Amino acid sequence: MAENVVIKASMPGVFYRRPDPEDPVFVDEGEEVEAGDVVGLIGVMKNFHDVKADEAGEVVEFLAEHESEVDAGDELVEIAPV
Repeated sequence: MAENVVIKASMPGVFYRRPDPEDPVFVDEGEEVEAGDVVGLIGVMKNFHDVKADEAGEVVEFLAEHESEVDAGDELVEIAPV
């Protein structure tokens, strides 16, 4: 079985799990994603950058809290390849 993959922040900013405060989260723990699916956003000075899954798998755990400040290289999401 393949090892879990960890998606890391590509830049410093604020990590968001939903596109807008009133919207549902992009994905929850336990849900499957495809490569390229958006799993979160990093906001930098009112600009938002997609955080995408590198490969298909099941979201195991969010390692960064919604609306938490992150630095480049911080671990955001753990995915178990399928």
